[in-house]
Amino acid sequence: MADESALESQIAEWRERLRRQGTPGLGDLENRLRDEMAALQDAGLADDEAFLVAIRRLAALDTATREFSRTHAERLFVERGAAAEDADAERSAVHGVERGFTSNRSLWRMANVETVVVFGLAAVAALSIKVPDLFGYGLSREMGEEIARFYVRNNSFFVLPMLAAYFVWKRGFELRRALWLVLAFAAAAVFANVFPFEPLGSTEILTWLHLPILLWLVVGVAYAGPRWLSVGGRMDFVRFSGDLFIYYVLIALGGGVFTAFTWGMFAAIGLDATVLVTEWLLPCGANGAVIVGAWMVERRHGLVGSIAPMLARIFTPLFAVMLLAFLAAMVETGRWMDLDREMLIGFDLLLVVVLGLLLFSISARDPHAPPNAFDALPLLLVIVALAVDLLALASIAARISEYGFSANKTAALGENLILLANLAWSAWLYARFLAGRGAFTALERWQTAYVPIYAVWLALVVVAFPPLFGYA
Repeated sequence: MADESALESQIAEWRERLRRQGTPGLGDLENRLRDEMAALQDAGLADDEAFLVAIRRLAALDTATREFSRTHAERLFVERGAAAEDADAERSAVHGVERGFTSNRSLWRMANVETVVVFGLAAVAALSIKVPDLFGYGLSREMGEEIARFYVRNNSFFVLPMLAAYFVWKRGFELRRALWLVLAFAAAAVFANVFPFEPLGSTEILTWLHLPILLWLVVGVAYAGPRWLSVGGRMDFVRFSGDLFIYYVLIALGGGVFTAFTWGMFAAIGLDATVLVTEWLLPCGANGAVIVGAWMVERRHGLVGSIAPMLARIFTPLFAVMLLAFLAAMVETGRWMDLDREMLIGFDLLLVVVLGLLLFSISARDPHAPPNAFDALPLLLVIVALAVDLLALASIAARISEYGFSANKTAALGENLILLANLAWSAWLYARFLAGRGAFTALERWQTAYVPIYAVWLALVVVAFPPLFGYA
């Protein structure tokens, strides 16, 4: 009871400071603070540590909270008798407190352990793609169509389980929760491999496209831990996904330079490095880089703003202008009535990119700040994307009317309807916010609450579509 009283006094101190600063939306901020604290306490942090971490997460939203976070972290650290010898050591120790550690020594020790875990899992991910070699399914230039299909269908299982294992270890999952993740990956592996797919048939290709996204959401559950059910937890995973993509591209560029030098150096002494590069460096490096990239994102978490949301601010107006021009060209040429399968797939990918830009724009914005000029750009992008989606739906409906239902057309119809509902309600919420009739937090809640709908649809395509359409 004494601990609870001390915790409430800390919250009251924070609340009073924000009240004196005239911070708007204080009630929403306090609710979010308590939600964050509850999730952290469930994860095993002590009350004062949970309060400190939750305050640090809210610091990006409010100047007064940021100042309170800094002073409170210093006070807590001193109270525990582990004052840093200089400012840099102090900042490192504060970050150690955020992860539940209370001294520079324990932080250093844990950082070394984490490095070993990360590079161990990266090595497992890199080498796992060579395991099928033991059973006659080796990667090579001479491999047949069946082996190539096996690798495309199963490539997610060579890396994503290891990435999930990293977050299970880092978040300190209970055995029961970890077993649910193992079960999810095992079930996905079964459905990806036991169905008698027609080679290169529609249902097999749909499985190739949808299964990695479904498994990525499973990784999201491991990443967010107990916070997966909260708005903040899912939004953090959105930021992580964008940052990991950018880090992966940077690692891939470096890997490309390394590969080119390797090839050239061996060629200079008269040796052909084609097998080394194509069968080892490229596939193993591509998988291991995912784990290393995730570790890099985690190491810089909370130090500076996420990269992906900042890029979203740059590309949102560019995509809005491009879509407007594309929409005008489609209407002018009349091509919207005659879209083939490849174009429809391209449309869906384009709409997914638009949705990603919308999510990153939302994640980068202070939800309690008033509307500004930039907020009109995501709304414009969403409205134009809605028009493109409606044209795609009209074309899909025309093709279904003429040729009947198929796995591809049904999948395209369902995905476009799901995206249409998301974008339409997002446009409505954005318009209400710009008009001063709604809160920006409603957009966050809507986008994060929509994630299970994507998961259900992805699972439906992977599990139900193959038998429903005769594995063709």
